Amino acid sequence: MKNLIIVLGAIVLIYFAATLIIPPYIESQRNPVKSPPPYTVSIEAQAMYHRLDFISDLHCDALLWGRNLTERGSRGQVDFPRMREANVALEMFTIVSKSPAGQNMKINTEDAFDNITPLTIAKGEYPANWFSLINRTLSQSEKLADFIQEEEGKAIFVRNKADFQRLIEARKADKSIIGGMLGIEGAHALEGKIENLDRAFEAGVRMIGLTHFFDNELGGSAHGQSQAGLTAFGKEVVNKMNEKGIFIDLAHCSPAIVDDVLAMTDKPVIVSHTGVRGVLDSPRNLSDVHIQKIAKNGGIIGIAFFDEAVGVPELPNIIASIKHVRDLVGIEYVALGSDYDGAVAVPFDITGFPLLVEGMMNQGFNETEIQAVMGENIKRFFLQNLN
Repeated sequence: MKNLIIVLGAIVLIYFAATLIIPPYIESQRNPVKSPPPYTVSIEAQAMYHRLDFISDLHCDALLWGRNLTERGSRGQVDFPRMREANVALEMFTIVSKSPAGQNMKINTEDAFDNITPLTIAKGEYPANWFSLINRTLSQSEKLADFIQEEEGKAIFVRNKADFQRLIEARKADKSIIGGMLGIEGAHALEGKIENLDRAFEAGVRMIGLTHFFDNELGGSAHGQSQAGLTAFGKEVVNKMNEKGIFIDLAHCSPAIVDDVLAMTDKPVIVSHTGVRGVLDSPRNLSDVHIQKIAKNGGIIGIAFFDEAVGVPELPNIIASIKHVRDLVGIEYVALGSDYDGAVAVPFDITGFPLLVEGMMNQGFNETEIQAVMGENIKRFFLQNLN
């Protein structure tokens, strides 16, 4: 019995040590910043950046990695202190619950080994989360709520229009107040149960991407096997999302799902993080036809920052992607959708946002257009469409 206790104690100590070592190592490998801070831009670009009233981003997966977002991190790409340094008003924190081994832009299978399972175990999460996608989702939701509560009024969990208006008003007096919204990357997190949509809504989720890297119960992924449109369950989920006021995110969806959703809803949609085929021809990216349909729907398109969405070098291609949407349908439909902390290498972390302003200035964007892209479009979109 004594030896058994010693062995069990050693196992517990090893597991505890692993929770301190393994998740930070994995994140440092999966979320590199190609050019670490600090960043410098021209005096003119910095002055324009300081004049921006509302800066926002539509996609960040920082909740996945187990980092304390209230503390400035030495790894990763976003946390609350870095948001404040960059004067970012609002971040959409998105929940990843499953990711296939060998993840790629062309074809992935639903039954591939799940990369998130060992990470969930290594983070020391409750065993109830180890093999449950909805439990993982609700756990990450609780984490955001906890981080915001720790901020003691310096951060606002945006669940509705009143919360969003409160954020805007609060920042008039104190720019250190930040906001967080909650999204889900891939509705496989619902585990095929419509009642889990209610649970996600109660947890604060206000945006859901219908698919991620593989086909699920709602339909086909842009990177899946079937390329199918919405299933009957997918249509049920879309209708209920509209009823509850949860935004539909079309990032990663098959072209058939994009068509199906836009044919059945008059609620404006979001594409939280994407590139455009006019800059990089990839199954990951939006065609001109879909950009036009999304604009007609009143939706908004977030341009991602990583090479497989925009190409290399990233910064000029991010600007080219923004310009492509502007020239095709108008500046009011384009925004930032970084995919920060989404297991991607990015050219700069969130404190590098002034580089985007300088890049747009160099390409002839005027100040009103730059304000729109950097956050005014998102502010208008949520003021018009949040319940």
